[in-house]
Amino acid sequence: MYRIGVDLGGTNIVSAVVDNEYKIVAKASAPTLAPRPAEEIFDDIAKTIKEALSKAGISMSQVESVGVGTPGSVNKEKELIEFSNNLGFENTPAYELLRERIGFRKVFFENDANCAALGEAIAGAGKGVKDFVAVTLGTGVGSGIILDGKLVTGTNYAAGEMGHMVIVWNGEQCTCGRRGCWERYASATALIQQTRDAMVVDPFTKMWDIVEDGDIRNVNGKTAFDGFRAGDATAQKVVERYMGYLACGLVNIINTFQPEIVCVGGGVGNEKENLLAPVRKLVRAQTYSIHAEKQTRILPAELGNNAGIIGAALLDN
Repeated sequence: MYRIGVDLGGTNIVSAVVDNEYKIVAKASAPTLAPRPAEEIFDDIAKTIKEALSKAGISMSQVESVGVGTPGSVNKEKELIEFSNNLGFENTPAYELLRERIGFRKVFFENDANCAALGEAIAGAGKGVKDFVAVTLGTGVGSGIILDGKLVTGTNYAAGEMGHMVIVWNGEQCTCGRRGCWERYASATALIQQTRDAMVVDPFTKMWDIVEDGDIRNVNGKTAFDGFRAGDATAQKVVERYMGYLACGLVNIINTFQPEIVCVGGGVGNEKENLLAPVRKLVRAQTYSIHAEKQTRILPAELGNNAGIIGAALLDN
């Protein structure tokens, strides 16, 4: 039997057929185009599921379950996405919307970062580890927490939103309603804005040559790192400041949970050791457990963009 995993992201919807060895057999995707009516988004989820099945050459009768990772909080008892600031969802009847469109009852939903944590814990960087936190640096900052082998969801299924802990009091406005959230400083979105701000201030930075067509609208999460590698002083300042923000949040996570491993993935996480080697030094110097013999290891995620999909596919386990 196969399982379907769906990554409902703020930018893209990706559906995949996953086999019993946690391998992706086929994928299909569509732009999320949020915010827009939930019904339209679920039309596209169903469309990508059917397309992935077609590519895999299998039918729905061969599917064990369908799991969806979504931004925000999921109330499993009421079968609602209670709140997703990145999608504009509030008390959205997600389970029924999906069932209606695919004619299949066995569907599951979970926070997307929790799905990524499950995927990495079962088939990636956290395999065999009981205390594990996964952090994803994408449109926002997601996190999933696994303690003693169990996903931490809290009394209302909304636990683990470390991206919305405040690291700068009264700082930049976040889409969640608070100010100064870690997400506003350490997400790929934040890094892109920090890069653009620095380029506006410095018209001579090499980042103008690096970005496609010299157009500031084409800045991405790699631009500052590419400038840093090219020896540009302004890019170096952007990268070092960004690493400081990232390290601040990681220290908070480690001080709170003391997991065996924290893995870092998502778009910016693709920098792997270019990012993590200096961040480890910053974290090591600041953690409360600095004198402990055992230290949390900070590792790159192994499954890349597939972590959330694989974790979503395993939600019925």
